[in-house]
Amino acid sequence: MAQHWLLKSEPSVYSIDQLQKDKTTNWNNIRNFQARNYLRQMKKGDQALIYHSNDDRAVVGIAEIVREAYPDVDAEGGDWSQVDVRYLKHFVSPVTLAAIKVHPKLQDILLVKQSRLSTMPVTKPHFDLLCKLGGV
Repeated sequence: MAQHWLLKSEPSVYSIDQLQKDKTTNWNNIRNFQARNYLRQMKKGDQALIYHSNDDRAVVGIAEIVREAYPDVDAEGGDWSQVDVRYLKHFVSPVTLAAIKVHPKLQDILLVKQSRLSTMPVTKPHFDLLCKLGGV
């Protein structure tokens, strides 16, 4: 059964527009053990919401996992992983963190509860609701 995820990126570092241009990319440089473990749970075909952090603070689109976790080389020799993702679509309207925080059906989403995590699971109801709010 497919799972759903949320992947954060600073748009100045790697935006959904860049992902659309590149078509696919490796999602790397995750240096948090809990987020790394989530990367390792991702399966080919899973879908992921793309979230722009920092100034934008909004869910902006959807990607698909196209390669499951493989080693992300770290100069320090750490045990890290990365996955490959493929662009699927932009949201018609970005869903801001402020809107997520006040929506009654999104109060228990990890994005609100563990806001520092860069990679996290999203329940299917939360995924579907965010897509609906984003006009997809």
